Amino acid sequence: MLYYLFEYLEKHYQLPGAGLFQFLSFRAAAAIILSLLISTIYGKRIINFLRKQQVGETVRELGLEGQMQKAGTPTMGGIIIILATLIPVLLLAKLDNIYIILLLITTVWMGLIGFVDDYIKVFKKDKEGLSGRFKVMGQIGLGIIVGATLFFHPEVTIKEEVRDGDEVEIVENVPIQKRFGEEKKSTKTTIPFVKNNELDYSSLVSWAGEGAEKYAWLIFIPLVIIVVTAVSNGANLTDGIDGLAAGSSAIIVLTLGIFAWVSGNLIFSDYLNIMYIPRVGEITIYIAAFVGGLVGFLWYNTYPAQVFMGDTGSLTIGGIIAVIAIAVRKEWLIPILCGIFLAENLSVMLQVSYFKYTKRKYGQGKRIFKMSPLHHHYQKLGYHESKIVARFWIVGIILAVLTIVTLKIR
Repeated sequence: MLYYLFEYLEKHYQLPGAGLFQFLSFRAAAAIILSLLISTIYGKRIINFLRKQQVGETVRELGLEGQMQKAGTPTMGGIIIILATLIPVLLLAKLDNIYIILLLITTVWMGLIGFVDDYIKVFKKDKEGLSGRFKVMGQIGLGIIVGATLFFHPEVTIKEEVRDGDEVEIVENVPIQKRFGEEKKSTKTTIPFVKNNELDYSSLVSWAGEGAEKYAWLIFIPLVIIVVTAVSNGANLTDGIDGLAAGSSAIIVLTLGIFAWVSGNLIFSDYLNIMYIPRVGEITIYIAAFVGGLVGFLWYNTYPAQVFMGDTGSLTIGGIIAVIAIAVRKEWLIPILCGIFLAENLSVMLQVSYFKYTKRKYGQGKRIFKMSPLHHHYQKLGYHESKIVARFWIVGIILAVLTIVTLKIR
């Protein structure tokens, strides 16, 4: 909203300083500062409110050290992250940008699903919360909305250098804008370790004959559904010890912010030889606010936690990460970038599958890990949760660096 206000003031009244709001870097810096202030200053008030409403965590006895001391700690703290993200975005971003609209829908959609789940757990005293099938239905619904919008919306485009065969038609001293063609709809995405680091989804249906590319949505939308579901569930499983989910997510989102910044800038994308996506740079504002909200939340969530994010936060975080990655066309980098989430997901799947298999074959179930998700395995080995979190963060940073490096491995 402030963006449009200062745009009007600059245009009609030449107000000094109003032009600052035209710069992405200024608005991103303002967004992260504002979100940090909201999450740290008002976060405490929200925690006190949750405590007064007796919105406390119900802890199941799993035999983990220090676990029962966490009983009664306020949950639903994801509200802090959501508010600290939405308020700066509504004030500083271009609200008519299709990518911002999609992220706002994602935040509210997943936030509501998580809120209902936490509400059932806390106030209905049902430890299972919202039925798994309803969660999955909500994730599938969001995947359909995001996938259909990104595939069909006319403003979701890319720009490419004009090529003659495999050669780029470049003339010395010609402005970069003239080397790129018009905006066009495209189903191209980024994939590591292959020529040009690109994959065109339409090529996957080309075997069906001429004109088949318009049916590429049959592949794209289901893929989006899988990504949204997997990442949101991965974030949910990672939220098991103090600071793990919020810190790991901040690292992931900051990396996606770098991708959004360079992909939305013609000069940077040309210099780095990566896909240029018009208008996607505006996501940087959202990411800046989101990172500020996550870091501010960590102020109260690090060991010993004063508040838990609950499914209100974890499902929302996963959904946002998934949609950002798809929007900047880096969804195939998720297994590397979100390696922490992937490991947590796989540890549960392997544990459950192996237990059922051995029980069916030998009459007694066996386990691969001492406990799943993976972070509980290390707790059972005797590691303090602060050490586990710190080492998971280090692994997350390594994976983030590796993700960026893959863009140059062709």
